[in-house]
Amino acid sequence: MVNREKMTRNFVERYGLARLDRLLDALASGESGETIAREFDVSRERVRQWKIAFGQVVTIYQVHPDVLRVADASRKAGA
Repeated sequence: MVNREKMTRNFVERYGLARLDRLLDALASGESGETIAREFDVSRERVRQWKIAFGQVVTIYQVHPDVLRVADASRKAGA
């Protein structure tokens, strides 16, 4: 079980709050683990651990606007 609060406090003590904000932005924007690892001078494994501890990946399915446009036009045409 990951102790998120402890990991977050440890991160802030070591890197500072501004760096935590930078890490969270990098993770949220999908920057690669390799890029983040180089920036923080840590391993990709450490970045993977931070990613797991500090949030979660959420995947959604979004219908393309072109498909919605065709469906809406078909509804209006009575198809």
